[in-house]
Amino acid sequence: MSVHSASQVVQSVKLFAGNNVRKDLVFVDFVGLCGGNKSKKSVTRRKVGGGVNVQRNLLLLRKNWASSVESVLDVERANNASRRQSSDLKPKAANLEDIISERGACGVGFIANLDNRASHEIVKDALTALGCMEHRGGCGADNDSGDGSGVMTSIPWELFNSWASEQGMTAFDQMHTGVGMVFLPKDDSLLQQAQTVIMNIFKQEGLKVLGWRSVPVDTSVVGYYATKTMPKVMQIFVQISKEENVDDIERELFICRKLIERATALETWGSELYFCSLSNQTIVYKGMLRSEVLGRFYFDLQNDLYKSPFAIYHRRYSTNTSPRWPLAQPMRFLGHNGEINTIQGNLNWMQSRETSLKSPVWRGRENELRPFGNPKASDSANLDSSAELLIRSGRAPEEALMLLVPEAYKNHPTLMIKYPEIVDFYDYNKGQMEAWDGPALLLFSDGKTVGACLDRNGLRPARYWRTKDNVVYVASEVGVLPTDDSKVIMKGRLGPGMMITVDLPNGQVFENTEVKKRVALSNPYGKWVKENLRPLKPAKFLAETLMDNETILRRQQAYGYSSEDVQMVIETMAAQGKEPTFCMGDDIPLAVLSRKPHMLFDYFKQRFAQVTNPAIDPLREGLVMSLEVNLGKRGNILEIGPENASQVFLSSPVLNEGELESLLKDALLKPQVLPTFFDIRKGIEGSLEKTLYKLCEAADEAVRNGSQLLVLSDRSDELDATRPAIPILLAVGAVHQHLIQNGLRMQASIVADTAQCFSTHQFACLIGYGASAVCPYLALETCRQWRLSNKTVNLMRNGKMPSVTIEQAQKNFCKAVKSGLLKILSKMGISLLSSYCGAQIFEIYGLGKDIVDIAFYGSPSSIGGLTIDELARETLSFWVKSFSEDTAKRLENFGFIQFRQGGAEHLFLFQIKGEYHGNNPEMSKLLHKAVRQKNETAYSIYQQHLANRPVNVIRDLFEFKSDRSPIPVGRVEPASSIVERFCTGGMSLGAISRETHEAIAIAMNRLGGKSNSGEGGEDPIRWRPLTDVVDGYSPTLPHLKGLQNGDTATSAIKQVASGRFGVTPTFLANAEQLEIKIAQGAKPGEGGQLPGKKVSAYIARLRNSKPGVPLISPPPHHDIYSIEDLAQLIYDLHQVNPRAKVSVKLVGEAGIGTVASGVAKGNADIIQISGHDGGTGASPVSSIKHAGGPWELGLTESHQMLIANGLRERVILRVDGGFKSGFDVLMAAAMGADEYGFGSVAMIATGCIMARICHTNNCPVGVASQREELRARFPGVPGDLVNYFLYVAEEVRGMLAHLGYEKLDDIIGHTELLKPRDISLMKTQHLDLSYFLSSAGLPKWSSTRIRNQEVHSNGPVLDDLLLSDPEIAAAIDNETVVHKSVEIYNVDRAVCGRIAGVIAKRYGDTGFAGQLNITFTGSAGQSFACFLTPGMSIRLIGEANDYVGKGMAGGELVVTPVENTGFSPEDATIIGNTCLYGATGGQIFARGKAGERFAVRNSLAEAVVEGTGDHCCEYMTGGCVVVLGKVGRNVAAGMTGGLAYILDEDDTLIPKVNMEIVKIQRVVAPAGQMQLKSLIEAHVEKTGSNRGSDILKDWDKYLPLFWQLVPPSEEDTPEACADFEQASAGKVTLQSA
Repeated sequence: MSVHSASQVVQSVKLFAGNNVRKDLVFVDFVGLCGGNKSKKSVTRRKVGGGVNVQRNLLLLRKNWASSVESVLDVERANNASRRQSSDLKPKAANLEDIISERGACGVGFIANLDNRASHEIVKDALTALGCMEHRGGCGADNDSGDGSGVMTSIPWELFNSWASEQGMTAFDQMHTGVGMVFLPKDDSLLQQAQTVIMNIFKQEGLKVLGWRSVPVDTSVVGYYATKTMPKVMQIFVQISKEENVDDIERELFICRKLIERATALETWGSELYFCSLSNQTIVYKGMLRSEVLGRFYFDLQNDLYKSPFAIYHRRYSTNTSPRWPLAQPMRFLGHNGEINTIQGNLNWMQSRETSLKSPVWRGRENELRPFGNPKASDSANLDSSAELLIRSGRAPEEALMLLVPEAYKNHPTLMIKYPEIVDFYDYNKGQMEAWDGPALLLFSDGKTVGACLDRNGLRPARYWRTKDNVVYVASEVGVLPTDDSKVIMKGRLGPGMMITVDLPNGQVFENTEVKKRVALSNPYGKWVKENLRPLKPAKFLAETLMDNETILRRQQAYGYSSEDVQMVIETMAAQGKEPTFCMGDDIPLAVLSRKPHMLFDYFKQRFAQVTNPAIDPLREGLVMSLEVNLGKRGNILEIGPENASQVFLSSPVLNEGELESLLKDALLKPQVLPTFFDIRKGIEGSLEKTLYKLCEAADEAVRNGSQLLVLSDRSDELDATRPAIPILLAVGAVHQHLIQNGLRMQASIVADTAQCFSTHQFACLIGYGASAVCPYLALETCRQWRLSNKTVNLMRNGKMPSVTIEQAQKNFCKAVKSGLLKILSKMGISLLSSYCGAQIFEIYGLGKDIVDIAFYGSPSSIGGLTIDELARETLSFWVKSFSEDTAKRLENFGFIQFRQGGAEHLFLFQIKGEYHGNNPEMSKLLHKAVRQKNETAYSIYQQHLANRPVNVIRDLFEFKSDRSPIPVGRVEPASSIVERFCTGGMSLGAISRETHEAIAIAMNRLGGKSNSGEGGEDPIRWRPLTDVVDGYSPTLPHLKGLQNGDTATSAIKQVASGRFGVTPTFLANAEQLEIKIAQGAKPGEGGQLPGKKVSAYIARLRNSKPGVPLISPPPHHDIYSIEDLAQLIYDLHQVNPRAKVSVKLVGEAGIGTVASGVAKGNADIIQISGHDGGTGASPVSSIKHAGGPWELGLTESHQMLIANGLRERVILRVDGGFKSGFDVLMAAAMGADEYGFGSVAMIATGCIMARICHTNNCPVGVASQREELRARFPGVPGDLVNYFLYVAEEVRGMLAHLGYEKLDDIIGHTELLKPRDISLMKTQHLDLSYFLSSAGLPKWSSTRIRNQEVHSNGPVLDDLLLSDPEIAAAIDNETVVHKSVEIYNVDRAVCGRIAGVIAKRYGDTGFAGQLNITFTGSAGQSFACFLTPGMSIRLIGEANDYVGKGMAGGELVVTPVENTGFSPEDATIIGNTCLYGATGGQIFARGKAGERFAVRNSLAEAVVEGTGDHCCEYMTGGCVVVLGKVGRNVAAGMTGGLAYILDEDDTLIPKVNMEIVKIQRVVAPAGQMQLKSLIEAHVEKTGSNRGSDILKDWDKYLPLFWQLVPPSEEDTPEACADFEQASAGKVTLQSA
């Protein structure tokens, strides 16, 4: 990827080694992101033997951009005026569409001199370090416009004074002068207007403008794209004579800047004016530049007079379209690497605070500081402006960050015991400010303090060290500046939630708890909390029903319950305490297209994290999550005092009737109940809207009269036919929005007391749109009714169902809701319910603008939909059922989850029965008939069936039109070339049977299409063509029929998912394509799960795990938690198999275009977009139904955004989700897709009958079962699937001929061939389909050319140099031994991966008998020694970054510091985060500590390290880990196999172990003691570890201090079981008996 900085890096490193590097510096480097590409000025670092071809097929689409960039500016100017005028009138909730178009992440760092001595050296070092992070920055499509880089320093007065004397001015008075660094319009007349406005405001504020300076720049180094938007850069100097105190001077400048921003907001050029900084202390130089160019662009930065005691620097990777100059970083206070997931809620709440913020320091001028947020800016810019407000109002920078980004302090073993005052600080503030939640590494400075902090998850790397000259370095990528290790006295890393600060005036460094303790002791927070915060006492659940059965039924009907809701959802939750699971995806129409009435919640889809930010893991990393909420007024955040803590504290948002009762009695809250019914006596038109306005007025009045709790309730003793209940979500949303717009939202909390809420999705919607808590009174009543029913009582009595009491049933229901809520939060990467509340993390499918504006403002609703009156009618259709005489005596089954017979045969009577399902038995029967008999008539009956179905998906709303005459089919491209574009879905071997998996693969290989392995590896026996077939049978694959000689059962696409099951070097080396699974349609944002009964011995062997033990994949966050890490994984895969294209699988949602652009910049070859309707083996019902969007929207947005960015030619677009026919293929082609994926339908063609019991392992036809006797029934042969795809291809040919086109290439992306069908939907005629019909233009290449381009390259890499070495080449060829030594730098990434791929391709995972001994010296880049194979013995003398030993399958890896360090190696961090991820063999010995998530998903490797961070041994399924030192929290979460030995010298381990699965014991078994000792001996021998040799010397003393962590599957092994001999002997006798 970015090789262009490598040569400079090496040169600068050499230069450095020659100079005496000054050592009184603090150097902090945090690198987050940037996987750009080689620039066209690229320099090859080393002459690589064998002439590696580093070609990149990229285009410079200059003309197109030039116009698009200019037009963007014109539109901005035109829009600004109109938008700004309206926006100043009333606060409005933030708009998600603005927010998702700006995403980014980055690399950051700082350097600071502890003696506070300014020098030019510091600035030079910052620029050097920036150059070493070029691979973490993004580049635009011109490959030259960086996404942004910059530095913040103190003001270089010497430089400015020298300029002033040249101008004949006197030297500046440093105490009283402010310097502004300003981006101004380029146009001369606009520039003058802007300068005039600025000067007038300074003048009216009583400040004297001393002069303007044009900042000298070299525009020749700016990229083409960046030049288009480049501003005029100037500095303004102003004198503030009336203030003496630095803080007051800074406040005055802050007010001036705010006034200037407001004054220019209405101007057409308003968006072109931006202050990078305006301060008496700091200045920011930044721009849309690659990091290596920053210092060449600004001549000031090269000037020796530019001196500063510190520098913060930053390199940005923006995933979105056109990065803008002002969004480069550092911002005015912060350099931010990460993503704020709760940004929409944070902006809404900040806006709501505007009226309540007061502080004496502002002397009554608070109003002039507004607005506090700007949805159009990036999340970093908004976080920066909130921090700035707090700091300028008198908070210390470190306090402001503790407030905005608190750590996970609950149940924290260290804080609770040693630092209770820090816990009190967080407890007080959590009710004042909702956390800005998401992965974040923040550097900050106000000119006096420089610091850094990490978010609560620690998902950004951060390392620091300190030299004996009292210098501290902090770096997340080590090796960006060379250091002499003999001078280093300490090395460590910032863990989750930790902070480090440097106090410049006093020359002190404060580490985490010292910083926080000082902040926490500044006020008596503990006393305030104890005296004012009132915890809500839990109330008992009711012990009997309040209504009789008939009344309950009537209520359920009125409020929209179906029998599925009661039986499958509520009763399952009450019985089991968890959400129900189901399978095979969501194939019913979207609520707006359905002919059945739906509750309002069904129009909302949950958003989820993919690529730009990680999902988090509620199952294994729940310690960072919390459902706590505070109710009541939130005070003025600028004034701290006891009264602010006067709130009620809830441990969760789910209330029972008793708890609601006690809230209503809380006198301090002054609760007010607002009934939510609307009156239809005067007709339905307008009635709902009128009532909503009245409801909002009532809420407004209650709050103004002092109520701090609004209870919106649809409870009523008697239902009235003419007064239906308002959908509760609409009521909550409307009140929430109304209070925000009237500045009252901070004064009160909203609670919903409702019958309309029973599933986790419904709770999430209510909380996401503003409710703080919900009392689901009818759901609880339904639980009680179920428990008391005769049926339940009998089932429990007969042992058919576990016994639960009536209280337990309700408790179970609430427990299931809570864990479901945690899961929904975690999908979006949000840890705290208090941050999720009001964050509106949903998108809407099928509601019109009037509804959205009243209640859901800011949520995207891209296809429009129901008007408010149409919604009132739908609500009424439920309500009337409760009053009509002929209503059934039981609840209706709408068939939303399970298919109900009667729907499909009579297509026009079907509404009598259940909802229409796309995959129904009738369809599968017709399809089986067509493919098994190879009968064209039968296929056309199948087509007819699809053509006559009700509208089911968005594409059914369109038809084709063409201005060409039809042509003969003979002229259309042949079916054989069309089928090459077909793929099958990623179904894992494990979810489906071996027979199905292999039959599908063989069929696709016959056709020249591609099958997909899914996650779970593949049997190497399938990689060779069959040569032994007789009569359709082969002894190699004896369970299959219908085979031919020459068939291969290999999957062309091999999947790498978050569980890394079955991912070995050989698996990767034998792939034609590699797919990174970020999300799956059935449950985006969650990991997969394979039930234990499906893990047969065969499956366990392929996955390197234990038979019968369930396998849970983590959510995708370990090495793909951000765009830069995804870029790194793509790099790793290109490294191990340079012949395989890499695809990234995403799921459609609003904002996916932004994500797709980032993925294309990250060097992916293929982007796959899946729809929300994807099938799956097992998934929670709420995930199947309520997450993800239709692929039609995802594809359209991705295709158009990639074209707008000039990136469309770089990637193949593949789409899948519910494809059934040639019509679907043509639709996808017209919307821009190159390739087409078929999932469920491929299974149906090979024999699936849609029984929908995949998750039970009982598939009646052996398609989705691992049971031998069921698999024997598998009916399919590869030929069936071949026939199906040929029919589909022929259908495509027929349609092309009819439209008059000869090949698919000619219609791909041609949306003008689509027109809306003339059909009337039952619910609304207001759908807006214009988005699908718009066009951003066409790619410059044909689809075929895009598909046939070369695999993207990593450019010249160190591995190629090694492979071209004749000795190494000979050792690989002849399996001999070789020794080599090489230098390594942090820009050398994934080193050894390519060598491993070469060996694995040739010899398999275990067949290589030679030995490569390679020693590296230096700082290794990310993914060092990834995918090692046996026979590779790698030694690193130095240190390494993240992902060391990722996926290693064998060999040996030793990491040790250089000789004679000034620090003790066992206390130092030597390797980064997530090391040994997914390893399947080999050994690693590291003399030093590892970072977070060490050995996650390790399945066979052995490791010895001297300390680790949090989450050590997470998801481990085998192998052995020895830790000779301290570990972090949450050890062994999800560990189902393998053993861990941890030394615990001070008795602190036990509270850190996650005891859910493992048990903890002393090392008593002789075999275990042997294993431990021999690993430590090997460690000492290989690394020379002092720590290890001390332990061995005093073995009898240390052995009793080790704990052994044993999962159930290892309890009977000789290493874990002390009396193993007897146990095993006993077993033998049992068997022989």
